[in-house]
Amino acid sequence: MFADPLFLLVLVACLAVAVILLMGIAGFGREGADASRKSNKLMRWRIYAQAFAIVLILIFVFFRRMGG
Repeated sequence: MFADPLFLLVLVACLAVAVILLMGIAGFGREGADASRKSNKLMRWRIYAQAFAIVLILIFVFFRRMGG
């Protein structure tokens, strides 16, 4: 399974979502308007990355069912 490039892409996308999420959560603990804006921006990027990861997962599942 690790030899499948699409699986590795899914894995990287999921890890990117986790990293962005952790960076955004860490920003919530900081004081100030600038930290709040940065944290909100990171949460928006997390949503985009998460949507991309979900699409990749669906493509991966589709091709695994089609050809094995």
